[in-house]
Amino acid sequence: MKKLAIIFRRAPHGSASGREGLDLALLSASFEQEVSLIFTDEGVLTLLKQQQPELIGCKDYIATLGALPLYDIDTVLVCKQSLQELGLGRTELVIPATICDNEQIRQALLDADEVMVF
Repeated sequence: MKKLAIIFRRAPHGSASGREGLDLALLSASFEQEVSLIFTDEGVLTLLKQQQPELIGCKDYIATLGALPLYDIDTVLVCKQSLQELGLGRTELVIPATICDNEQIRQALLDADEVMVF
């Protein structure tokens, strides 16, 4: 089984990259690839609760994160340093995730057959 790691580095709204990354994750998982999601830098903002993107004219793709278990996407890693830099904590995340240091993220990337960055 091919292992795909998808890194989310950009803020969730203002571009389509986050939505495209999530679409790729769900599509890849439906073809029985092992998919890991890694949120770092401003990409961790994607996981915040109570977002209202429709107020700025954006589609609410964040709600789709709730479907990850249905696609057997169990590995969701969040960069601890990025959370700290943005003053965020685990309780502010909309889905369960593993908070990781840079070494753990590096290892996850080494374990992947392919890495995509959004």
